[in-house]
Amino acid sequence: MLMIRLARFGAKKKPFYRVVVIEKERARNGRHLEVVGHYNPLTHPAKVMLKHDRLEHWTKNGAQMSDTVKRLVATNPPVAEPVA
Repeated sequence: MLMIRLARFGAKKKPFYRVVVIEKERARNGRHLEVVGHYNPLTHPAKVMLKHDRLEHWTKNGAQMSDTVKRLVATNPPVAEPVA
C-alpha cells in the first residue's frame, strides 16, 4: 500500500519536511517514489508548497494520505489560475 506522508529533513531543532509518496512499510525517511511537496513549519506563517495535480494522481491510484498531509491539503487548497 502506498502512503502520502511527511519525511523529516533539516538539522537538529530545525525541521523541514518533504511530502512524499512512499510504501507504507518503509521507514519515515526511506526510499520514496516521488516528492509531491514541501512543508516548513518554522517560518511565520508556515510555508507549504504542494503539487496538487500529482497528489490527485496518486490518490486516484490508491495512495492514502496521512492525517497531517490531509490537514495540509485542506488548509492549502489549489490556487485557481486566472483565465485570460
